[in-house]
Amino acid sequence: MNRHMSAPAGLIPDEIRADVETLWRYHDMHHELRLCDVGIGLGSHDLGVAVIATRLFHEGLFPWIVFTGANAPTTVERFPRGEAVHYREYAIEQGVPAESILVEPRATNTAENLEYSRALLAERQITVRSVMVMSRPYQQRRAYATCKLMWPEVDVVCASNPLELDDYVRSIGDPRRVVDMLVGDTQRIEVYAERGFAIPQEIPDEVRAAFERLVAAGYTSRLI
Repeated sequence: MNRHMSAPAGLIPDEIRADVETLWRYHDMHHELRLCDVGIGLGSHDLGVAVIATRLFHEGLFPWIVFTGANAPTTVERFPRGEAVHYREYAIEQGVPAESILVEPRATNTAENLEYSRALLAERQITVRSVMVMSRPYQQRRAYATCKLMWPEVDVVCASNPLELDDYVRSIGDPRRVVDMLVGDTQRIEVYAERGFAIPQEIPDEVRAAFERLVAAGYTSRLI
C-alpha cells in the first residue's frame, strides 16, 4: 500500500521499544485459525481489519463476513461513510461476493459491535456456533474478553492482519498514535472487566510495569 512509503523513519523510539513490544505481544491472543461459522470485522481506523477478513474469506475459513462499525472522531475523516461500509467496499473490490457480506453500521464500541452483529445474524437466521473476531492487533485481547462475556455460548477465535510491530506502525503512519492506543487498550482490559463489560484477563507483572512506564512517559491520550 502506498501509505507505507510516507511512514516516519523513526518508528518506535529506542527508549520505549521494549515496553511497547511487551504490550504488543500481550494483546496478541496467538489463536490458531480454524473454520468458523462467521467472521466479524470490528470497525476502526485500520483498513487491515478488512484486509485480513477478505484474505481469510478467500481461504475458506468462514462463509459470511459481518463488518460492524459506525464512525468515531478518529475515523470519520478516513471513512466518511462509516467504517463497516468502507470495509465492505474494500472486500467487494477484492472479490468477496456482496451477498456474503452483512453490514452493521451503528456500533460505536466493541460491545455494540458484538451485540448488534449477533442480532443481525439472528435476524438473518444464520446459525452461529463459532466466530472469528478480526480486529486491530492490539484489540484482540479486549475483543476476546468482550465476546466471551456477551456471547458465551460461541467458540471465539481472534485474528488480525499479521504484521510485525514496525510494519504495523508503518501501515498506520503515526508511531505515537499506535503507542497511545496500545496503552489505552491495556488499561481497558482491567477497567472494562471491573465495569462488567468484559471477562477478567490476567495482566502479568511485566505488562503492568511496561504500561506504567509508558504512562509516566506521557503516552496517555487514549486513557479513560
